[in-house]
Amino acid sequence: MPVTPNDERRKAKQELILEKSRLVFCRKGFLNVTMKDIIEECGISRGGIYLYFSSVEELFQAVLARRYKSKFESIRKSVEENMNFFSLLDSYFATQKQRLLHMEDSLLRAMYEYMFTHQDTGELKFRASQLDNVRNSISEILYLGVRQGAIRDKNIPVLAENFMFVIEGLSVLALIGGLTEIQLDEQFTLMKQMLL
Repeated sequence: MPVTPNDERRKAKQELILEKSRLVFCRKGFLNVTMKDIIEECGISRGGIYLYFSSVEELFQAVLARRYKSKFESIRKSVEENMNFFSLLDSYFATQKQRLLHMEDSLLRAMYEYMFTHQDTGELKFRASQLDNVRNSISEILYLGVRQGAIRDKNIPVLAENFMFVIEGLSVLALIGGLTEIQLDEQFTLMKQMLL
């Protein structure tokens, strides 16, 4: 079925809402955000936003899903293009470093607020799927290194999970303000050494 101009406008409006919502969540976290905040940031009517999203929770889930999809697709594309393993790993660590040192542009606070206030089964599944996305992204990078002969295949799933846990721990430290650039560099160096 061909894409119509209305479909394109609808998709563009939805992308605008998601991007503006991301900015609000980065600034205010999750708990302090209202639909009014998002409506004001987007510059659209209340009815206009409710055509796309019915709640702050739905918007936040969509923002997270969009972010993870974008990051995973970027990594997958680099893997498909057979990018040099060490370049891709360094790029991944550089992205993490940027995120952890600049919390004002991060959804981390909002994510933790959301996770601690949403404990029903559906939310737990959503959270598990987000962690799976992170683990899968790291696994894709590591398996690329194995295929290129840059690293040995020494239990990649466990290594990917360990990397995920380390990055999650670093995220908590960054959130509470106890993380330096030197500490990040040291941790990423140790993670690389685990691969050799």
